[in-house]
Amino acid sequence: MSSLLIAIIYLAFISLGLPDSLIGSAWPVMHTQLNVPTSYAGIVTMLIAGGTIVSSLFSDRLTRKFGAGMVTSCSVLLTALALMGFSVTHSFAPLCIWAIPYGLGAGAIDAALNNYVALHFKARHMSWLHCFWGVGASISPYIMSYSLTGGMGWEHGYRIVGMIQIGLTAVLFLSLPLWKNRKNEAVTGTEAPRALRFGQALRIKGVPMILLTFFAYCALESSAGLWASSYLVQARGADPIVAAKFAALFYMGITFGRFLSGFISEKMGDKKLIRTGILIVAAGCILVVIPFSTDVPALIGLIIIGLGCAPIYPSVIHATPSNFGRENSQAIIGIQMASAYAGSTFMPPVFGWIASIAGIVFYPFYLLLFVILMFLMSEKLNRIIE
Repeated sequence: MSSLLIAIIYLAFISLGLPDSLIGSAWPVMHTQLNVPTSYAGIVTMLIAGGTIVSSLFSDRLTRKFGAGMVTSCSVLLTALALMGFSVTHSFAPLCIWAIPYGLGAGAIDAALNNYVALHFKARHMSWLHCFWGVGASISPYIMSYSLTGGMGWEHGYRIVGMIQIGLTAVLFLSLPLWKNRKNEAVTGTEAPRALRFGQALRIKGVPMILLTFFAYCALESSAGLWASSYLVQARGADPIVAAKFAALFYMGITFGRFLSGFISEKMGDKKLIRTGILIVAAGCILVVIPFSTDVPALIGLIIIGLGCAPIYPSVIHATPSNFGRENSQAIIGIQMASAYAGSTFMPPVFGWIASIAGIVFYPFYLLLFVILMFLMSEKLNRIIE
């Protein structure tokens, strides 16, 4: 029963990853057809991530009331409906409206499922869980590239992914009997009898550091994924269709890296994995910065950035119970999710504003700022908890 449940959780994370890389791959074409500036991508992603912040903060309450299985199934269904809404949209305003349920559906399950795996499974399962997110995030840019190459338009790409999500929703609803007797366990385990208030959580030693680390990580990951295609098209002169494929390699790097880190996570430990990942991301950013005459180093750099990102998110989550106590992990992971989504919400549009003024060539330097913040905060946390 436990093995089948974790397989269902893996499936849920595929569904989370599928929509995440679509807009970055499609936006070089979408913004011209919608007749809006390139920087408007940041508005859409801000609305999506804003919805995830709200739903992640309420996920504990929702899951206690309805159970993790029902919350997961309904959240995937909500995302599927939003994607189908995107596929029939022909102007920017409706796109923004559909972005709200898009975000709400994505965020509701994150804190509950991450905490369940952190409490009840070994580190390798956390890495592989998020590897399955990367599977979804890696597939969707190829779907979008196929739609653009075939002349079917970006709308068709969203429609295909929406139909896949509907199929995943059906599987999840069929799996509800597996969750029937696990409502509380799937949320908190048996260690946290009551929720920890926000102010109480912030007063725990080291929590502000981990929140800033998570904020920086998700700001980097979302900005890197969203603006990769636009950077390659506008700063490097790449073809939009080729750029969409290049951007997919960033997510493929994350996926493959998390698959590999699952085999070494228990040997290295969460702290070393986080440190190593940050250093690899820095190396990838430097490759993207160097102005070579060919696109190949930038392409390799995007893959390396993805590989470096791979162990950071799952290792931070998995380390939460040991860093702050099993009884506090549900509350702190929920706040970490909100902090992470805040980074995803505000930082990509900030770069859109920077790009509109100073140029998109500052893309790799922007990423390096978050690499530095991540490194400083995670190392400070290590000194505090040792």
